[in-house]
Amino acid sequence: QVQLVESGGGLVQPGGSLRLSCAASVNAYAIGWFRQAPGKEREGVSCISSSGGSTNYADSVKGRFTISRDNAKNTVYLQMDSLKPEDTAVYYCAVPRIMFRCDMTVDGMLYWGKGTLVTVSS
Repeated sequence: QVQLVESGGGLVQPGGSLRLSCAASVNAYAIGWFRQAPGKEREGVSCISSSGGSTNYADSVKGRFTISRDNAKNTVYLQMDSLKPEDTAVYYCAVPRIMFRCDMTVDGMLYWGKGTLVTVSS
């Protein structure tokens, strides 16, 4: 069983920045970031492979969000800049079924964290 704990969410004004963290109980697994806005389906935001050598982003966040990892700390980060009101959602991190590969599909995930709320509002 893999434990995942997200942190770093909060209230931020449009144009602002937040950095989310995903602390894992094990190391060397790929991590995906997802979000779910009220009344909408959960969607993939970004992912990073176990080595960190492969990353991917949803078109809606490309150029604004940056994913990275610190394997010494078993932590993956999602730096979110130029935030927009439409980025408001609960953000989740997850480990994929193919545990070393970058994957942004909801059905491809095996373990989930409980999420952290990001609210972008003036």
